[in-house]
Amino acid sequence: MAPKKEKKSSGGAAGNSAEISAEQTQLLELFSRISLSGPKALELTRLPAQSKALQEVIEDLPSEVGQLDQRVSGLIVLVCAPANLKGVERSQRNYLVRRVLDGSINTSDKVTAAAKFLSSSQPEVDQAAFDEACGVGVVVTPDTIDSLASQEVGAIASETAAQEAWASQSNLMVKLRSNEELRWASAVDIKDALEKHLTQRFGSRAEALQAAKEAREKSAAEAKAAKAAKAAQGNASNAAPAVEEADPTAMFKQGFLSQLHKPGENAQGNPKHKQLHLNATGGKVFTRFPPEPNGFLHIGHTKAIAIDFGYAKYHQGSCYLRFDDTNPEAEEQIYFDAILEIVRWLGFEPWKITYSSDYFDQLYALALELIKRGKAYVDHSTGEEIRAERGGEERGPRKESKWRNRPIEESLKEFERMKNGDYKPGEATLRMKQDILGNGNPQMWDLIAYRVLNASHHRTGDKWKIYPTYDFTHCLVDSFENISHSLCTTEFVLSRESYEWLCDAVDVYRPRQYEFGRLSLEGTLTSKRKILKLVKEKIVDGWDDPRLYTLLALRRRGIPPGAILSFINELGVSTSPSSIPLARFENAVRKYLEFHTPRLMMILQPLRVVLENVPEGFKVEIERPLHPKVPSMGTSKQFFVKHLWIEKEDFRTVDSKDYFRLAPGKTVGLLGAPFPVTVTSWVDTSGLTEGEPREVRVRYEDPAFGGKGMSKSKAYIQWLGQDEESGSPIKIDEVRIHHRLFHSDNPAGEDNFLDHVNKDSLEVHHEALIESSFWDVARRSFARARSEASARTDQAKTEAAATKEKESKAVEEGVKGAVKTGDGAPERTQEQLIGNECVRFQAMRIAYFALDRADMQPLTESSTPDRIILNRIVSLKEDAGKSTSAK
Repeated sequence: MAPKKEKKSSGGAAGNSAEISAEQTQLLELFSRISLSGPKALELTRLPAQSKALQEVIEDLPSEVGQLDQRVSGLIVLVCAPANLKGVERSQRNYLVRRVLDGSINTSDKVTAAAKFLSSSQPEVDQAAFDEACGVGVVVTPDTIDSLASQEVGAIASETAAQEAWASQSNLMVKLRSNEELRWASAVDIKDALEKHLTQRFGSRAEALQAAKEAREKSAAEAKAAKAAKAAQGNASNAAPAVEEADPTAMFKQGFLSQLHKPGENAQGNPKHKQLHLNATGGKVFTRFPPEPNGFLHIGHTKAIAIDFGYAKYHQGSCYLRFDDTNPEAEEQIYFDAILEIVRWLGFEPWKITYSSDYFDQLYALALELIKRGKAYVDHSTGEEIRAERGGEERGPRKESKWRNRPIEESLKEFERMKNGDYKPGEATLRMKQDILGNGNPQMWDLIAYRVLNASHHRTGDKWKIYPTYDFTHCLVDSFENISHSLCTTEFVLSRESYEWLCDAVDVYRPRQYEFGRLSLEGTLTSKRKILKLVKEKIVDGWDDPRLYTLLALRRRGIPPGAILSFINELGVSTSPSSIPLARFENAVRKYLEFHTPRLMMILQPLRVVLENVPEGFKVEIERPLHPKVPSMGTSKQFFVKHLWIEKEDFRTVDSKDYFRLAPGKTVGLLGAPFPVTVTSWVDTSGLTEGEPREVRVRYEDPAFGGKGMSKSKAYIQWLGQDEESGSPIKIDEVRIHHRLFHSDNPAGEDNFLDHVNKDSLEVHHEALIESSFWDVARRSFARARSEASARTDQAKTEAAATKEKESKAVEEGVKGAVKTGDGAPERTQEQLIGNECVRFQAMRIAYFALDRADMQPLTESSTPDRIILNRIVSLKEDAGKSTSAK
């Protein structure tokens, strides 16, 4: 096997573009016919074969077919999966879809079986044979499922801990689904029965996780105490300092965030609002994260998310996720879905999901009130005239608008005309009557409260022709939702005055705004416009390209959410903007991954090694821990055999004093092997010793085979055995090494940021190999992630439903200020929390890696993707400009 290494320029990124093109937009609209939307629909538009098949299926649907439920649409998507398209003609595919629609084919297993049957049958389908092959009409009773699940759970040893029992759920599922009696049973029904009996015998999964967490914390505390006691007794000069994990709540205990007011202590223009606020909140902290749904979140947003949600959580309060949807021209459903997914992926659950548009009626009523109080007026000035009145670019003298002092009744009439659509965009605005002449703060220069927009809103349709601005909406919705602490970045410092002015002007509760410094990373871009340019010019592979610092990209790269939050906490919070070196972020990621990922042997550029003094069939099983300091991760087994693979860089044809790996005549250890090896000869592709090494022959120093019996070595290298019986090694289709995208530390500040693109920012290896335990480790990681995601989502849905029920009751009872919110909000699903990137590991002596979530099939507990694509998360050490391999 000749090692192959490929470098790609940033203009030829691997994978498919994630840009939302006109063609993708058409597909998304078509997919909505079968209730398919959001990130899943967008992902399908990137898969040409599957999206084409799905397009044909939808176009061929009978006209009488209406909207489908998500289960049926999911089965239709599965019909069009690449694995189910092979050998299946369009007419056969349509037949299968009809059987899905009539309920005959109602599980994913039946879809797979049907596709397999159709691929090997005649175009004209034999219905009887089809039904028999696909289990149509076969009914597996709940009693049968329950009985078999009970047997499996009953067979678990009585001394098994609850956490262990729940951890075995995926294995039990595989065993039950392989039972012939359950061949056509619903996987969901099997899962429900299994969980029922696990709960009856071992308690709920949440209880097991909590008990395990408490046990770990107790064990860690005892170990820490024991270590401290031992250190105190030992020689202080020789004692190693204990490694302590950073307090995840430190940023709320010290600095800026530790000094904020207690609920109810914020000043009010009208004292009555204090008690009304405390009555509504029960004296608890309420915060909100209010993104505009017009783009994907980036690394800078993580600080706001961590502060908004974290501050509320630290004080046993609640945090809203509020979509600030007041600009219908820029909003798309994909952004709503992606924002909720990222917030949940980072580890936070919104108390409520609301929209600014939930309050459009109340906002309009307050706009009328503002006019009636003589504090707002309808202005017909153009944008250029308004800028000139504010002093223009030269910052000259300011003057009032000629419309500022028009009669109140006239403004009310004109505002009604704006609402009725009598004006085109730009012909009329509603402005607040603040202090344009006497106040030096630009945020007090008669800000616009409402403008005319000829745009249909995603929730209110064409009901409104006028839409409130951010400056009018933000503070008032904070007031409606009784926000105790309105936390935002320092770019809104000047807005605090207008925020408080407006609340007092309409006599409502006034929240307190606090500002913190914005986060940015050196060498990165977060500008939506500039990232879009990178995407359109094919410099990157879309918004989720791992070289970017959107949160979609960081997730795809494999950065754990816990590492991001740890980094934010480590930085602390102040009122000063911070531009952090990229190396500091990557060091925080390494620090987190060090004790959270298993260690596997992987070869990036393989070189064959032959143990010349052992016979064919020589095989030694070697078991090693997946992490030397975390026994709970388990062990890995592989076979040490006659034919091995090592890293190409671990052999040199000419030795040197500062080189400690293999060279002619040199002895080096192989990780985990009982004895080292000594190089005796090597050959190139021509069988000579002149060119690139193709094979290295070594003597295994086991005395049983004539070796010298040496058991130790100065250096150890990783290796993989060539053993077909155990499936070793596993071939990796692509290993993607992502380097910095820009040479500049401040690409956004350059005259032309494209001139500073690193053309060698993507390096792809096609010949890498990994140990045979990889899929076992991957499935365990995925099963654990799915279990945690399921438990967390169930709990979040339960709590959200209770909150929703309480809200509905308040609305029905006519409680003052109660509003029905969040209709049509994205659903919380466990799929939002899991993906291929949950499979992370350290490739020993190389780097940390994760499975790619975009360009390979999704991993499941019972299936193996047909390709393996790895993304480097981060190198083992800071190595700017160095090779990715260990030296």
